[in-house]
Amino acid sequence: MSDSIVIPQTQVNSSFLWRVSFIAGLGGILYGFDMGIIAAALIFVRDSFALSTRMEEWVVSIVLVGAMTGAVVGGTVADRIGRRSTLVWGGAIFIIGSILAPLAPNVATLIVARALLGVAIGFTSVTAPVYVSELAPPQSRGKLIGLYQFALTIGIALADLVGYWLAGAHAWRWMFGIGAVPAALFLVLILTLPESPRWLYAQGRVADAQAVLRSYTDEIGAALLLDDIRTALLAKVETRWRALWSPAVRKSLLIAVGFTVLQQVTGINTIIYYGPQIFSLAGIKSNESAIFATFLVAAVNVLATIIALVLVDRVGRKPLLYVGVGGMTASLFVLAYSFHNETALGSSLGIVATACLMVYITCFAFSMGPIAWILASEVFPLRVRGRGVAAATLGSGASNFLVSLTFLSLIKTAGNAMTFAIYGVFCILTLIFVRFIVPETAGRELESISVRPNTITE
Repeated sequence: MSDSIVIPQTQVNSSFLWRVSFIAGLGGILYGFDMGIIAAALIFVRDSFALSTRMEEWVVSIVLVGAMTGAVVGGTVADRIGRRSTLVWGGAIFIIGSILAPLAPNVATLIVARALLGVAIGFTSVTAPVYVSELAPPQSRGKLIGLYQFALTIGIALADLVGYWLAGAHAWRWMFGIGAVPAALFLVLILTLPESPRWLYAQGRVADAQAVLRSYTDEIGAALLLDDIRTALLAKVETRWRALWSPAVRKSLLIAVGFTVLQQVTGINTIIYYGPQIFSLAGIKSNESAIFATFLVAAVNVLATIIALVLVDRVGRKPLLYVGVGGMTASLFVLAYSFHNETALGSSLGIVATACLMVYITCFAFSMGPIAWILASEVFPLRVRGRGVAAATLGSGASNFLVSLTFLSLIKTAGNAMTFAIYGVFCILTLIFVRFIVPETAGRELESISVRPNTITE
């Protein structure tokens, strides 16, 4: 990495950057809440609409179909109308879906509502990390982008807490409806933010881009960043989707899509979506107790993500990945072994399963969770960054959809032990991918990572 470029650490208005990251992070809270609330709600939706196992999987997974659609559309929209405007549209769709879901008279309407929420998730998950990455200086970019993942974990924990709070009343409609409150707040606050200076410059609005840069950095820093943006735009990379397969972008595509796919197939969302069912398999029979155990795992997820925020720019991306994915691998194989010997463990299985899931979620939260989206926001050239992150989101959504749609069926056909062992094997593949494919991007100026294909190497 001797040819990497690191700009001087200029004075920045840190309060401005934290405000931007916080507001963009609200999109992560919405993402996490609407993904996580199904864990508790599904128990009662299943009874209300007499759902089969396959239909349960579809109620959970349809949001991912919407997310993939939103990712494809959102990437194009973000490049055409701007990052901020795309986030505004995402907030509006969140509100519509959050109102429709609790009013659903039947499962078909609920599925439509969750598909809309998925579209909103696709819009914001594509755009928010890109938006923050294009404002943040390199010395704090990983931390600020990582706030989106941190917010996502908060959203999941809030969903589990709301689910536990309302479980006694079987109030699944309120579980969905509460999501309209943060959605409305997100929409109002996003209107107070400026557009991305990199996007403004790409549209020929140089004065506007300079004004945004000067609002949070000094004249020297603004000039340096503007020069880097100008250099990046001289690369003349096409903005059509097929440009993602060009030699200048191909390796970026492999890194971003490959890693976000691996993030999902290592099994993280089986816990997010089906946590109460997993704890039920481990011997916890009460719905409230199973939902509360899922909340505890989500709370650990939030706390462990703080580790990533503190270390991702200091230690680097790859060291955190080695430790984190290694811990995920070990915990999954211990969990698989425990299920294989559940008769011998007896009532202790619930304790062992909870411990394994705590270790797994901790390791995921400070490694793969935030770093997947940090990398996706860093490695693409400016002209295709929106579409590049959209492609990563699409890959993530497709693999997430596959995992969530098959989890209950896989448990029934392959058994508990084999199912978690399969996810453990994918963790081993992830370690290999990190070693040989993923670059270290900590401390590098954004354009220096993506302008030249040969800079995306060790």
